[in-house]
Amino acid sequence: MSLKRYLLVALVAFAAALAAVLVARTWLAPQPRVESEVHALLHQRLTLDAAQEQRIHELEAAFAKRREALEAEMRADNERLASAIAAEQGYGPKVAAAVDQTHHVMGALQKETLQHIFAMRAVLRPDQAAQFDAAVVKALTQPAR
Repeated sequence: MSLKRYLLVALVAFAAALAAVLVARTWLAPQPRVESEVHALLHQRLTLDAAQEQRIHELEAAFAKRREALEAEMRADNERLASAIAAEQGYGPKVAAAVDQTHHVMGALQKETLQHIFAMRAVLRPDQAAQFDAAVVKALTQPAR
């Protein structure tokens, strides 16, 4: 193989890896719509007392740290996926393993997001919880934007 051919193969592999990272960041791990809807409800439409505000703030701060850690792990997984694509230049065992790992972390983030939502719900009065539940259901069932 000539040097030009090697460079072309390397360029194509790099482009494929970059495309995989972009797809993973935009399609596989979209911004959580439910969390945005719930946040807006909690801070704009419900009248929380001072104790509720404090507890919600504590829960949000703790979850933000955990979410940040999981998102960093997803970014690292995307880099491993890109490397696997560049190495295999097809859907091989390294690519499959990298995809599985990415899905594992995405699932962990979804589970922890739901646990966070239920923890916040536990802080609310019954009348507030009813509004909260309706907002969660609406966020989960509305068409993607």
